[in-house]
Amino acid sequence: MLFDIRTIVGALLGCYGVIVLVTGLVYDSAEQEAKTGGVDVNLWAGIGMLIASAVFIAWVVLRPVQVPPAPPETEKPSE
Repeated sequence: MLFDIRTIVGALLGCYGVIVLVTGLVYDSAEQEAKTGGVDVNLWAGIGMLIASAVFIAWVVLRPVQVPPAPPETEKPSE
């Protein structure tokens, strides 16, 4: 499960989502809101990344990778 690409993408989105969310909560100025039309983009982008991260992690947990069993080795006839 650790080396599944969904786990890595979910973890990265989660880390970036937390950083952007905290930035949106702490560093919000009137100048930035004027640029975006009164919307706190960092806050909403952080929330969106955290939701996407939760979807990826849930996908990993609910549908884990199924590794097929190795086929039995056939013996070669000795000469």
